[in-house]
Amino acid sequence: MNETKADTEADPDTESTQQPRSWLERLSHAFSREPQDRDELIELLREAERNDVITADLLGMIEGVLQVTKMQVRDIMIPRSQMVIIEANASTKKILATVIKSKHSRFPVIGDDRNKVIGILLAKDLLEIDLTTDNKDIDIKQLLRPAEFVPESKRLDVLLKECRNKHNHMAIVVDEYGGVAGLVTIEDVLEQIVGDIEDETDIDDEGDMIKEHSDGCYIIKAHTTIEDFNEFFKTEYSDEDFDTIGGLITHAFGRLPARGDQINYGDFEFKVLHADNRRIRLLQATKQND
Repeated sequence: MNETKADTEADPDTESTQQPRSWLERLSHAFSREPQDRDELIELLREAERNDVITADLLGMIEGVLQVTKMQVRDIMIPRSQMVIIEANASTKKILATVIKSKHSRFPVIGDDRNKVIGILLAKDLLEIDLTTDNKDIDIKQLLRPAEFVPESKRLDVLLKECRNKHNHMAIVVDEYGGVAGLVTIEDVLEQIVGDIEDETDIDDEGDMIKEHSDGCYIIKAHTTIEDFNEFFKTEYSDEDFDTIGGLITHAFGRLPARGDQINYGDFEFKVLHADNRRIRLLQATKQND
């Protein structure tokens, strides 16, 4: 019997049952109409998530990417006052102490002018130092990598592309006068897309939600329950409306705060150490003097 063309062609419906479509194919199929603007696109994506076309995690990342295209470096940078810096003329002992205490991997280095970064020191480059001898302090300038400078107004998506092309992990942020305003890392940008990226220096276990950083200063995970916060600090914050200290402080701000924002609440001054476009993630609490 001769086979016709219709007999030999695969049935699309049959083929689709044999090989599951990718999320991108299913998402394309879900868009029965072309979105006309960003808001309509986001609404279509959220509808796709509600219909189980994409996962909630994937929706969050896509929304993060869209948000990054609207954000500038100044929105996420670590302010100059919070930068851990190293002085070029500091002793080797002092430099090592700073590196060990902060546990960072990269450090801006300044010279005589505190408003000028002369390079970036990588902690791994200090492995070259021979601590078994009584040699004089090394010239730290010999170990420096070139510093990358970016304006506060640079868009995050542009910064991310430049960091990838130049293999930079850190950039020094300068203001309109050329002065140091802060710093930003590629991790800071990625966290706006995928959420918090924890490393070995973070508070990483449920039994260590609150960590004393210095006298009267504490680092607190924002999802610490108010009950646990009250038990630790002997406070009496209400948990009637909110379950976590992050929710309570967000309500106190009356808006979603950004990194570096501060507010006095009860017996503490709270400072936002880390937040993304969805919630607070890490807080610093300092006991106020009576």
